[in-house]
Amino acid sequence: MTRSLEHAVRKVKALPSGEQDAIAALILDELEDKRRWDRAFAVGGRALAKLASEARAEHRAKKTKPLDPDKL
Repeated sequence: MTRSLEHAVRKVKALPSGEQDAIAALILDELEDKRRWDRAFAVGGRALAKLASEARAEHRAKKTKPLDPDKL
């Protein structure tokens, strides 16, 4: 455990139990969010790689046009 986390845990231990539970819930929610994002990017990364490969193939086949932001 890092010094910073140890310091935070010491501070949390000094709080009333209700506040400790609230902080624990925040931490657990944050960890769950991180897990979901990691999983989404792992799956999405493969999909993005496939789309990028398809886009490069279309560009090499001259099936693309330059993008004009003013015409969007």
